[in-house]
Amino acid sequence: MRLNVYHNPRCRKSREAVKYLLDKGVSFSIIKYLEESFDKNALVELLEKIEKKPSEILRKNEVLWKKKYAAKNLSEDQILQLLVDQPKLIERPIVTSTNMGVLARPIENLIEFLNKV
Repeated sequence: MRLNVYHNPRCRKSREAVKYLLDKGVSFSIIKYLEESFDKNALVELLEKIEKKPSEILRKNEVLWKKKYAAKNLSEDQILQLLVDQPKLIERPIVTSTNMGVLARPIENLIEFLNKV
């Protein structure tokens, strides 16, 4: 099993997920999504794998969201484009296999996911 971890090294929850996978001996690749940005199609594919809508992976507590976007009534497509333009607003970590994935926050989501793959 080979996994991809969409990771932000500055995020404690993201580091916890990486440590958990390392401790379990799971093989994975790290994708630093803040450096290797998504295009719209790639983000749509990722959302399909984790069975989430753009609004469900949006970091609503992020200052950028609160200051610039929270008061706007954005559609899912507008939120999708916002996540492409501002990847800092994507909740993390996200862990995927070939055809499925999970928003691995809290860590219990990752544990449950690993039992399925």
